[in-house]
Amino acid sequence: MGGFQRMTEQRRLILEVLRGTTSHPTADWIYERVREQIPNVSLGTVYRNLRSLVNMGEILQLSYGSGQDRYDGNPEAHYHFRCSQCGSVSDVQLPYEPELDKRAAGSCPGRVTGHRLEFVGICADCRAEAKAKEAGEVAVFKCTKCGHEKEGRCKPRKCPECGSQNSFEKKE
Repeated sequence: MGGFQRMTEQRRLILEVLRGTTSHPTADWIYERVREQIPNVSLGTVYRNLRSLVNMGEILQLSYGSGQDRYDGNPEAHYHFRCSQCGSVSDVQLPYEPELDKRAAGSCPGRVTGHRLEFVGICADCRAEAKAKEAGEVAVFKCTKCGHEKEGRCKPRKCPECGSQNSFEKKE
């Protein structure tokens, strides 16, 4: 952790946006929300402030090797579930197990200081979409922000391309 960093207006708003969602958004999604209140903010400013907030221990940065990192407004140690189909990330309501660090210590080549556990599977929305496809109850939805199209039984909550929430409309 670095030295003292003041809480600028942009940093405070980014933190507020992150703490106001449980969706573990990308920097692009955060940028769109911040721009609603600070129209001239740049994407670079959002990235710099996200990096500062991570260094300050205020937020978590979740890197999954799939391109865009996701951010979590809850910096406390906890577990996540990631959908292997749509990429959504959600918290898992299990207590954090510090004992796991002690158990792993004897098997690791270095000193264990903590752990991050991710469960991977298919979320309820993607499972419902697959069932609807099998039953032939599928519609096509289009993101009004980026134009991404997605088939499904119900309107997607979040665009996997641009990260916009509630931006899909049914395509006729």
